[in-house]
Amino acid sequence: MSTSFQQKTDDSENKDEMIVQEHEHQHESEHEGERSGVGASVRDMAARLPEQLSAIGRDISRTIERAISAKDDYMLAVKVSQDAQIKLGQLVQAGVFGTRAEAASFLIDEGIKTQTTLFERVEQKLGEIERLRAELRGLVGEKKTEIS
Repeated sequence: MSTSFQQKTDDSENKDEMIVQEHEHQHESEHEGERSGVGASVRDMAARLPEQLSAIGRDISRTIERAISAKDDYMLAVKVSQDAQIKLGQLVQAGVFGTRAEAASFLIDEGIKTQTTLFERVEQKLGEIERLRAELRGLVGEKKTEIS
């Protein structure tokens, strides 16, 4: 009799094991689906990582270049014609300059270089103007002392 009792126990244990195993398989299937979704997301992120790191590197390089080149530069707001804006944009599009501001800066510097005669004359006239101002200040100073 003890044999039949043990068999019943074995059968019930087998049923319990089967239920537990089915339950574990069900959870494993759910987790596998989640894992494969997470795995795909991780793989996608890992695939994009080199591109993102490269973009960050380019951004840092550009920022450093701007900071280095800006040490002697001054910002100036300038209105330009539509034609000038188009031409500046073309220089950027062609890859000659990184920005329209850089292109405009270059062209202003080149324009100043080609107009050396004009700027020499302007400097001469400014010197004369400063001499006349000093002369006028001197006259006013004399009048102040006479009144006091």
